[in-house]
Amino acid sequence: MIIGIPKEIKIDEYRVSMTPAGVHDLIVNGHKVLVENLAGDGSGIPDQDYLEQGAKIVSRKEVFEQAEMIVKVKEPIAEEYPLLREGQILYTYLHLAPAPELTQVLLDKKVIGIAYETVQLADMSLPLLIPMSEVAGRMSIHEGSKYLERENGGRGILLGGVPGVDPGHVVIVGGGIVGANAAKMAIGTGASVTLLDVNLPRLRYLDDIHGSRLKTLMSNKFNLLESLRTADLVIGAVLIPGARAPRLITRDMLKEMRPGSVIVDVGIDQGGMLETSRPTTHSNPIFEEEGVVHYCVANMPGALARTSTFALTNATFPYALKLANEGYKKAMTNDPALKSGLNVCLGSITHPAVATALDKEFVEPEKFL
Repeated sequence: MIIGIPKEIKIDEYRVSMTPAGVHDLIVNGHKVLVENLAGDGSGIPDQDYLEQGAKIVSRKEVFEQAEMIVKVKEPIAEEYPLLREGQILYTYLHLAPAPELTQVLLDKKVIGIAYETVQLADMSLPLLIPMSEVAGRMSIHEGSKYLERENGGRGILLGGVPGVDPGHVVIVGGGIVGANAAKMAIGTGASVTLLDVNLPRLRYLDDIHGSRLKTLMSNKFNLLESLRTADLVIGAVLIPGARAPRLITRDMLKEMRPGSVIVDVGIDQGGMLETSRPTTHSNPIFEEEGVVHYCVANMPGALARTSTFALTNATFPYALKLANEGYKKAMTNDPALKSGLNVCLGSITHPAVATALDKEFVEPEKFL
């Protein structure tokens, strides 16, 4: 198979979808790898490293024209739409639920779209989302504390406080991978930390790990609102695989928060947890609504490109190799987790949560396998 590795062109995106080690393994398995010029530059991986493993360095146009499978990090943007072609495998983060335009392009182009974020194991875990959720969860506390500084619009709060002064209050909504990593980092600062989730066994688990350093609450409107009223930093960490993020925080709830408090909406890729959220970039990361600073960067791990690239490819590459070795039909027939990643195929939506979010017809993926 011919595999293409384009340079990411989404604003402030510096990751690359494959390391030289991945190129090596693909070529050893008899495949051809085309890498766009300077694709790895943002992650500190020069073209020469790919060349030494047998890749061919080409233009973006050549990557898309020749590759049977495109491996990316982020979803295609408008500039890349004309380069996609019928029957081409696109293996990347897609986040289609809040993206009707992109979805329609993929349907019209009859692309075979496999989304990292919906590849799901039998235990319901999301192996290709976990590494970036770990990065984003940890990063959310760093970014949130930065924007709590007065000069950045925040309340002027040091999360850990100092002797004789109360620490800041961090509220984390969602106890999954993002939430758990955010809690770990927030506790490390010395902040007072509250985590809300609807999953009681998960709350029990996190309570066992962190003990009195973490306050756990069942997530409901009452508890959420009470927590928001005293929060200095809120981390939105709720995810429904493939679906649009639930809007749990309304504009009216923001009005109950203290001016200068900060919300980091990690779920903005899936539409965001706040009624007031809209995607931002690392170059222009924040805006203010109802006196509350919103940080809604849609590709948070892209700022920590080298760490994120290696963490991501550790997880995504084995599936890329499987797709290359077996073809998508056999690979998905043999691996139910990979089949759950199929979001669109040859003009049809093949993931139920995506179809529901966009109010479109769902077609069972088995029809194409």
